[in-house]
Amino acid sequence: MRDVCVIGGSRYFGRHVVELLREAGAAVTVVNRGSAPAPEGVTHLVADRDDERQLRAALGSRTFDVVIDQICYTPGQAAVAREVFGGRTGRYVMTSTMEVYDPATIPAAFQATATATAAATGAPVTEELLDPVGRPAPGVPVGTDEATAYAEGKRQAESVLLTDPVFPSTVVRTAHVLGGGRAEFTGRLAHYVDRISAGQPVLAHREAYPTTFVHHREIAEFLHWTARASFTGPVNACSHGTLTVTDLGELVGDRTGRRPRYELVERGLAASPFSYDRPYPMDNGRATRLGFAFRKVADWLPEAIDEVLAGHLAGHRDGGAR
Repeated sequence: MRDVCVIGGSRYFGRHVVELLREAGAAVTVVNRGSAPAPEGVTHLVADRDDERQLRAALGSRTFDVVIDQICYTPGQAAVAREVFGGRTGRYVMTSTMEVYDPATIPAAFQATATATAAATGAPVTEELLDPVGRPAPGVPVGTDEATAYAEGKRQAESVLLTDPVFPSTVVRTAHVLGGGRAEFTGRLAHYVDRISAGQPVLAHREAYPTTFVHHREIAEFLHWTARASFTGPVNACSHGTLTVTDLGELVGDRTGRRPRYELVERGLAASPFSYDRPYPMDNGRATRLGFAFRKVADWLPEAIDEVLAGHLAGHRDGGAR
């Protein structure tokens, strides 16, 4: 793996992927819109990946052993990738999401019985329960709610890449990514740290269901490993073990020294991040059998919580200095 293109890769675990590739000796080309600088030691091309003509012009005659696509959210973006990188790369790795399994966002016409059964029983979902090959990819209807648009956009993008593929493709269905303190830009873990530290209640569904997570550096290592592999199709990526919203709250309470409080809400109502009104765990058996060694979520999450706390302390010191 000598020449690698990373689409995106300017922040969080995407940046870690670029750094791992660079440190392994690969010649890395980062393509993004220029809103953030690429890491040192890589080639940086500025282009809008939605614009086929612009992307072709930026790439010129370059070819790659592997393309890692960190920011493919729609079937249109996947279609542009097929057109531009067909004949230009020997392997394509798309970062997808565990949200593709969410039965609450799958159109009724495409509900897979096995997926629905897994959601009902709480069994961790496996890759074959959602096969994107041949699935229609007409785009997400205007007016679709944000969660459904995100999940359906990813499902359709997977379908575009894996149906009659023009290059060997893998889609990595990532669990909820945590860790990194301030770098974790979604603020989902900080939500728990802030509320529990302040003695404020966490909104939680009355019945707590489990979900899965992955450390930000672990998913970067997984993507780097996947880029060097040869398997294709969907693969789940998550640390071993599951947590419910109350499990997470208790861990945060242990690190902050404050007992968590919960305000219970009924099924169907909004709650804190990672509180689900349905089972939401993912199985990592395929990746494990292929040879990747995941960590246990219980082994890294306390440190991730401490990173949030340390970031808050640093922020208070910086604020005081100003």
